[in-house]
Amino acid sequence: MTPVELSRTVLRAVRRAVEAGELSVAVPARAVVAPPGPGGRGDYATNIALQLARPAGQPPLRVAEVLRSYLAASEGVAGVEITGPGFLNLSLDGSAAAVLVRRVLGEGPRYGHGDRLAGQVFAVRVPYEVRAEVVADVLARIVAAQGGRVDISHDGPVTLRPAPAPEDPAPLGLDAARWALLHPAPHDRPRVTADHLVQRESNPLFRVRYAHARTRAVRRNAAGLGFGPWSGSGSPLDAVSDAATDAVTESVTDVVAADFGLQVPSEAHELLSLLADYPRILATVVTDVPQPGTPGLDPGAPSRLARHLLALADVTLVLLPVVLPRGEEKPSAAHRSRLALAEAAGAVLAGGLSLLGIDAPDHL
Repeated sequence: MTPVELSRTVLRAVRRAVEAGELSVAVPARAVVAPPGPGGRGDYATNIALQLARPAGQPPLRVAEVLRSYLAASEGVAGVEITGPGFLNLSLDGSAAAVLVRRVLGEGPRYGHGDRLAGQVFAVRVPYEVRAEVVADVLARIVAAQGGRVDISHDGPVTLRPAPAPEDPAPLGLDAARWALLHPAPHDRPRVTADHLVQRESNPLFRVRYAHARTRAVRRNAAGLGFGPWSGSGSPLDAVSDAATDAVTESVTDVVAADFGLQVPSEAHELLSLLADYPRILATVVTDVPQPGTPGLDPGAPSRLARHLLALADVTLVLLPVVLPRGEEKPSAAHRSRLALAEAAGAVLAGGLSLLGIDAPDHL
């Protein structure tokens, strides 16, 4: 279950409470769902009870109590706890996480794409400046992945003007140049230096591309050992046999129970959260409240995507060493499920880099 889907689940709970007469409020258009903050628990948290308390004329804790019963009965939700002044903390069950991994494996690099912007056209006017043109290009790619279109031109008043590049990034090569321009927030001046070419962990671009290449290498090595993230042969769309589904479900349950055969179960849990949050990251390309003189697109979306890929790459690199059997160990369901997580991470890294216009090599 992705945060977007979980947000819909929260809104359905509010709607059911209103229909049952337990709350007298207008159902909001959206519910914010995010990883829990300090003191929080579970997989995600929402402040919907605090948001509705005043219009409902009830204390936040009372609103939270009302919503908890409806959320606890929702498909894919394993538990609901109330913390602080009325935050609802949601824990997802293993099957929901298994569905997420199956979805990523099935959709591959197109995971997170959709048609929510179908039929919409955004006009973007940029100056004759390399960073503005690259940011506009990536905005167009992300919008296209959501079914919309961006018309980019140099005519008329400028509507997209990030901080310009201090010098020509072309000597860095296409991939490093694009990363140098896209990774910083649009209001920050980019660094156009040879640091982006260094093949070591201090270089964020290297970490992202290396993590993707390592997921491909792990897949090749697993195939050499005679196992994959699913049983049998066929396309990724057929990669959801009962055995594979059980393996993925088992792995997620073990992660939550800190019994995944890993020394870092929290990182495995973070990887699942980052996978689930990826569609929301793409959806933020459209601003909630467009400002006058702007195209209705968020110029920070490319930077946000780059940073999300970096976070995903870092946690993936921590988990990859335990994917394959060691020594005389035989491949097991746990290894297949770990490989499924690695494959899913690799698919998202490949898809995200493609949207940034950066190559995702299988070998590095």
